Amino acid sequence: MTTPKLVVILGDQLSSEISALRQADRGADRILMAEVDGEASYVKHHKKKIIFVFSAMRHFAAQLRNNGWTVDYVKIDDPGNSGSITGEVERVVSTFSVKKIVVTHPGEWRLKREMSRWREQFGIPVDIVDDDRFLTSPNEFATWADGRKQLRLEHFYREMRRKTGLLMDGSQPLGGAWNYDSLNRKPARPGTSFPGPAKFAPDVTTSEVIKTVETRFSDHFGNSNPFWFAVTSEQAEAAFTHFLDKSAAGFGDYQDAMLAGEHFLFHSVLAVYLNAGLLDPLHLCREVERRYHDGQIPINAAEGFVRQIIGWREYVRGIYWLKMPDYKELNYLAGERSLPDFYWTGETDMNCMREAITQTKQEAYAHHIQRLMVTGNFALLAGIDPDQVHEWYLAVYADAYEWVELPNTLGMSQFADGGLLGSKPYAASGNYINKMSDYCKNCTYDVKDKTGSSACPFNALYWDFMARNRDRLDANPRLFQIYRSWDRMKEERQSAYRDRAGEFLGSL
Repeated sequence: MTTPKLVVILGDQLSSEISALRQADRGADRILMAEVDGEASYVKHHKKKIIFVFSAMRHFAAQLRNNGWTVDYVKIDDPGNSGSITGEVERVVSTFSVKKIVVTHPGEWRLKREMSRWREQFGIPVDIVDDDRFLTSPNEFATWADGRKQLRLEHFYREMRRKTGLLMDGSQPLGGAWNYDSLNRKPARPGTSFPGPAKFAPDVTTSEVIKTVETRFSDHFGNSNPFWFAVTSEQAEAAFTHFLDKSAAGFGDYQDAMLAGEHFLFHSVLAVYLNAGLLDPLHLCREVERRYHDGQIPINAAEGFVRQIIGWREYVRGIYWLKMPDYKELNYLAGERSLPDFYWTGETDMNCMREAITQTKQEAYAHHIQRLMVTGNFALLAGIDPDQVHEWYLAVYADAYEWVELPNTLGMSQFADGGLLGSKPYAASGNYINKMSDYCKNCTYDVKDKTGSSACPFNALYWDFMARNRDRLDANPRLFQIYRSWDRMKEERQSAYRDRAGEFLGSL
């Protein structure tokens, strides 16, 4: 049988308008979708992420078939499953007379490298077409970056606002400011009512996937149940509407807040769906903008939401494709300590770490401040090997794909790129966590104790981090006052901080 084109659709490309599909003929071409061990286990992804991706893939394949497409769908436990995307392409190519392979640009460097070999391996043309779900292509970002001394988000974000016209009044930003982040740092109070994200009961397809994952991936991190993620574009749209109706108005004020036992606050959890292709980024932003104009969402919430999607999301993808593959090897601060076991178990006396990691085990989700200023901050201060930190974040979160996770981890969280992405390390003592959460109230350690036996480890680790990295960080203008404070300390105080940090790190 002759198949003019084989269209390969990956698990994070579940969009009916995906570019590879637009290149295809519904009546003549074949679509390949495959659940493979190589993608589920190259890091041991959270069980809930695997359930989400496999279930969403199966639902999308059913949608394509209902729309008249011929779909070759390979389940993870199908006999003969090769375990890799390339192996499944080879099986189709060897069975049918395929004239060309078409695939949308993947989100990870390793897959792009793998696909670049298909032409020679299979002896047929391979088209890797741009992923135009993003608003900026890798080439466009490279053009923007060319010749710039600093690749700062704020400069890129303003260009994206002008390009899309979102929250703009002619050439100027609505409200007179480009960024309202200073209004988005309010601590939340216990007893506040938080609506949380929309939740969906597993259907027959999802329930089947849950059973398979519990058996086949039993040694992977995290809990399978309760599983509540959306697995279709219709459900994802309903989750978005729920966020707009219930949470969006409070999102801006409290987006940096943390509370024990409150996993979501006003966060949308839409990145899980957006990064898999179930939602369209520009559509989300346009609807948030409309709600702002209708008086339903305040400017700080609307701008914060838009900045995360057309600003940060596009920016980190641009950095990823601009700097890979060398970016993954960066280790500017020379972190070499192994990732502590409690990152996998949550068993630690540090309540903030226990809360964030336990939540991550349960939900495959934690919001950006829990990731950046709790688990990421600890890894930075403790000098953990950034590659191990990267693999942990990639494994444990349902919204993590390397294009978005790697720059966030190595660049913003661990400062392993030496300031390419962020202008300073995101390092903080226990005081920040105490200000933005209630975690410290029920902690074994005392956040107000700086160097004693009951002192919060973040306090001594912060100053130890600054002291041991002075040669690398002293010239950073944003750290000038920090080092002035350190230099004004008595030598005995400095030694107490260093000794306490050394004692704690030795206990790891």
